[in-house]
Amino acid sequence: MNHDTPIPSGTKDVVSSHSVFGAPCWVSLTSRDVKATEEFYGAVLGWQWRPAKLGDRFRIALADGSPVAGIAGVATMWQMAVAWTPYFAVRSADDAVARVQERMGTVAVGPISLPPGRAALLADRDGATFGIWEGDLFTDWETWRNAQPAFITLHTRDAFDAAIFYGEVLDWASESPGCCEVHYEGGEVVLRSRGDVVARIESGALEAAPDPTIRPHWQVHFTVDDVEACTRAAELHGGSVLSKGSDEAVLRDHDGAQFTVTSRRER
Repeated sequence: MNHDTPIPSGTKDVVSSHSVFGAPCWVSLTSRDVKATEEFYGAVLGWQWRPAKLGDRFRIALADGSPVAGIAGVATMWQMAVAWTPYFAVRSADDAVARVQERMGTVAVGPISLPPGRAALLADRDGATFGIWEGDLFTDWETWRNAQPAFITLHTRDAFDAAIFYGEVLDWASESPGCCEVHYEGGEVVLRSRGDVVARIESGALEAAPDPTIRPHWQVHFTVDDVEACTRAAELHGGSVLSKGSDEAVLRDHDGAQFTVTSRRER
């Protein structure tokens, strides 16, 4: 979802979802309380904040001045789950939504107009939630892409089946110029855009597992300098640690949203 203001014409090239279609273009957190969310992620990840064009319920998170993610304090108002969601660039939101429905996926919201584009919140046929965005990307998108402060992994029942679903919905590995490339490496699916790894898909999730961390879902990872410091800060500020290794930890924020912090050297 594009939270930010587009660049005025003539000042700088604006990147459109049409030119990077199929690739992850943003990550967004749906929360209940913007202020509490700012305090938690400011303490855990050191983020700063700037307003977003969409209003008081929306923020852009910054790391060292560069955009990292969007916060949308609309979970209660829109009756949505508190969760991190990746968004993928598409050339047509209507076409992408129709393809999801044709392939037994679910449409939760949209497409809806959020100038300067359109968005929808969807779920694949195994229940993993994701979003799509058609239109101009946020002002500093190229900086975000080059810095890669966030990356995503789909934990799903069958990686190859999921790759077919997303490939058909998002035009992966199609004959269209500029499409994302799909590779099968070491038992997982690796998605590349312009040569860069932008997402991974792994098998092994269980559809009916009582633990939501085991069910199919897109996991958002943030690269950090000190995983241990992030886990301590999360616990001190109302979050919890679901699992922890030397270079990675799966955390839950104060509101219940799950995310992963990963050491920069392991990215």
